[in-house]
Order: sequence, then structure tokens, then C-alpha cells
Amino acid sequence: MASLRDIQTRINSTKKTKQITKAMEMVSAAKLNRAENNAKSFVTYMDKIQEVVSSIASGSSNARHPMLQSRPVKKTGYLVITADKGLAGPYNSSVLRHVYRTIQERHNSKDEYTVIVVGKVGLSFFKNRNMPVEDSIVGLADQPEFADIKEIASQAVQKFADGVYDELYMYYNHFVSAIQQDLTEKKLLPLTDIGGEEKAKSSYEYEPSEEEILEDLLPQYAESLIYGALLDAKASEHASRMTAMKSATDNADEIIGSLSLSYNRARQAAITQEITEIVGGAAALE
Repeated sequence: MASLRDIQTRINSTKKTKQITKAMEMVSAAKLNRAENNAKSFVTYMDKIQEVVSSIASGSSNARHPMLQSRPVKKTGYLVITADKGLAGPYNSSVLRHVYRTIQERHNSKDEYTVIVVGKVGLSFFKNRNMPVEDSIVGLADQPEFADIKEIASQAVQKFADGVYDELYMYYNHFVSAIQQDLTEKKLLPLTDIGGEEKAKSSYEYEPSEEEILEDLLPQYAESLIYGALLDAKASEHASRMTAMKSATDNADEIIGSLSLSYNRARQAAITQEITEIVGGAAALE
């Protein structure tokens, strides 16, 4: 049985851990509020640019662009969004596990795919398994700006245009609520699903031509999809970390309660033992 000192030491260390997890929970809650607002604000922009792209792609038979055309797939790109830190519950593991399983099922050779990864956790995961990493970015801010990821986003789009890979999939956690984040797989390129069947909410006149508008707009649209997914993933990350830290704090409370009960029982047993020894000693003197 552990001594009173050992039990008290465990109680004190658990209380300190609880203070840390509680503080991390509060910090993540504050970050979540900002990240959620950023993600929701960006949706308005994405809806409008998608409406314009869809209007051109579906409304004109002359409008053509390589990013809208499927081609024989010789190599596939995977854009994976993870975090730079852990302590976020299943946030990282769910995405990485799904991507790894998908790659193993679809490909027989490393020459058939490449990985573009956001976040230190994902980068370490793929490097430790000797999987081909085409590009990576780490150290993003909790509230990233478009300029922070513009280079990797534009490179990803350009490499598709250059034929480095023939399709690009994106994987991230979609924010639903503070307690629910859904693993999402989206085919980013080619842009074969841009809501072409939906009727445009507005009519547009294009100058100088629809083809030239698409030439400039489609890369921006694809880059915006990546940035929007990143904002969504950041909100999910903060929500997942907040939930994980709340669970850790609750578990610490349970452990402290159990250890306090054990401490009181051990102390009572020690007191009873001392009383018994005193009574026994007094009886021996009589």
C-alpha cells in the first residue's frame, strides 16, 4: 500500500496537471471562437466565386480550361491538413489513418502518388513511413492569413496544370460544432464538380471574354478552396483540443477524488494503528 506521502505527492501533481489542462481548455475555447468566425466569414466569398465559375462553366459551350477537364490518371496528389501540435484528441490520427489506408488501397507503387502536407504531425507521419512528400508547410498561425499558404496552394495548382499529377484530393476535418468534427475527403482537381447544375443567382456579362476570365479565376478558385479548408480545419483543431482538455480536466478531478479517498483511508488506518499501539503499551505496563 502506498504511503501517505506518496499519495499526497500524486494528489499535488494531479492538481498541477489539472491547472494546465484547464488553462489549455480556456485558451482553445477563445481561439475556437475566432477560428469559427473566420471560417464562416469565408463561406460567403466562396459561395460567390463558385457561383461565377459555375455560371461560366455551365453557361457557355466555348468556355474550356484544363482544370475543368479530366484526363487519364498516372499520378495522384494528396493534400493533407493536420496540426503542428498534438493534445487534440483524434484530430490528427483520424485524418492520417484514413489517408494512409486510402493510399495503400489505391496504389501499388510510390511512383503513383505524392503527398502535400500541412502541419508538423502529418509531416512526421509520412516521413517516418518513407512516403513521398512533394511539399509541406509547418508553423502556421492559429488564425492563418491567405498569404501564409498562398505559395503552397499556388504550387499545388500549378503542378496539376504542369502534369506532375493528374488529380488532387484534399483531406481535413470539417467543423460542425464544438463537439463534432467530420473527416472530409474532397476532390480538388480537376474541378469536375463546381455546382454546374445549380442555377446562377445573378446574370453576368464578361469582359473581355469568358475564356480569359476562367484563365485567371479558376486558379484563384482552387487556391481559395484550399484556404477555406484550412480555416475549417483550424476551427476543428481548436474545438478538438478544447474537448480533449476538458476531458483531461474531468479525469483529473476523478483521480484527485479517488486519491483523496485513499489518502483519508490510509490516514485513518495509521491513526487507528497508533491508538492500538498506545492502548497495548499502556496495558502492558499495568
